Amino acid sequence: MITLIENFRAVFYAPFYAAVELRAYEQEGVALEVKLSADAASRDRFVVSGEGEVSWGGPLRLMHTLERDPQAGVVAFCEVVQRDPFLLVGREPNRSFRLEQLAGARLATVSEVPTPWLCLRHDLRLAGIPEDRIQRITGATMADNAAALRAGRVDVIQVFEPFAAALQAEGAGHVWYASSDRGPTSYTTFNTTRAFLERQPDTALRMCRAMFRTQKWIAAHDGKDLARVIAPYFPGMDDAVLAAALEGYRARNVWNATPLPGQAGFEWLRDAAMAGGMLKTRFSYDDCVNVRFARQAIADDPPSL
Repeated sequence: MITLIENFRAVFYAPFYAAVELRAYEQEGVALEVKLSADAASRDRFVVSGEGEVSWGGPLRLMHTLERDPQAGVVAFCEVVQRDPFLLVGREPNRSFRLEQLAGARLATVSEVPTPWLCLRHDLRLAGIPEDRIQRITGATMADNAAALRAGRVDVIQVFEPFAAALQAEGAGHVWYASSDRGPTSYTTFNTTRAFLERQPDTALRMCRAMFRTQKWIAAHDGKDLARVIAPYFPGMDDAVLAAALEGYRARNVWNATPLPGQAGFEWLRDAAMAGGMLKTRFSYDDCVNVRFARQAIADDPPSL
């Protein structure tokens, strides 16, 4: 039995939930239990330490772990979320939005986790927009920021789905900018230790095959189909909102089509973290990623679920 640690519950993690509900691991002969992390918000802790053998989460957490402990031996081996799933949602329609228009705007950013602002801040840096020109509002939850947008207390908020889809359905918000539009940003991978990969290479390969089969299924189905599969993970969420959120992620290519971790996305995230002062070490792709099992799964070309 393998314990897979869920980082935290989020709509953009849909492929992970779909793999379980579609019995992808079972079909690949992997006995697996999913367990929610006890401390997902802490960047100072790698969730495979004692809780389980494999986790899903951001490569930034993995790099941070390696910087603190070069002997930790942690590594990513399968990529699922290949682009940034966060969006900027404004009160009024703005189809010609440019990042320069954030200057002077009341922008409420994500407080729950550090990566969304880290990445948006790097977008601003690359666009030559001084951070001090933005009226950034911090400390509130995404739910609170959505309420503030509805009330007119802020001009634009940074959120993930389903907040954007819900605001759009209400007519209370409009997507100005999808961070996925910047291109590859390695956002969520299967993470484990090199020791685990050495002990259980067949398990790692079967997990990659299971995810690849799930990725093929997602590519062949729309947001409504995916929503029906993963709805049990989001009790109380409006079916139409969930379907719209998932279809938006599909259309924006937020999810990888194969289990192979992208080098360009990894390096963009690393550079953003270094520019933002979150990392000091310029890790190479090979320092943090093992591609053996993803490449083998692609070569095997297992059927869709």
